Amino acid sequence: MGQQQLQQLSQEIQQIQEEIEALEADVEDIQQEKTEADEAIDAIETLETDSTVQVPLGGGAYLRATVEDIDEVIVELGADYAGEFEQDDAVDALENKKENLDDRIDEVNSEIAELEAESTELEQQAQQLQQQAMQQQMQQMGQGQGPDE
Repeated sequence: MGQQQLQQLSQEIQQIQEEIEALEADVEDIQQEKTEADEAIDAIETLETDSTVQVPLGGGAYLRATVEDIDEVIVELGADYAGEFEQDDAVDALENKKENLDDRIDEVNSEIAELEAESTELEQQAQQLQQQAMQQQMQQMGQGQGPDE
């Protein structure tokens, strides 16, 4: 019975560790999104109408292009929506996006903390079971010896 409980606890702990790793990867992805938003803000604040830029085409290929109007910045808003903004409003939209990303990071970190607490609790239960099993083995070994030994 004890061995079966230990195995079950071990599987639960492993599952929680995998969930934590996945959530930590999510945090890294969100951080990357924030970095990209920062880079976009820097570009929007630096560029002017008639500036020449390199536009990524994918696959490591770029095309030189001239900014026709810096007050026509298209910003992804999420859920497959985008909006066209003037320069300052585009920066505001990206700052707002970064705040939302910070909120998501906080939520994911809270989930990670809860899972880590749960994992610690399960690890303590596993240690108690192991100690009980060792004590039972010691008692059984003690009972097996004769009185004159």
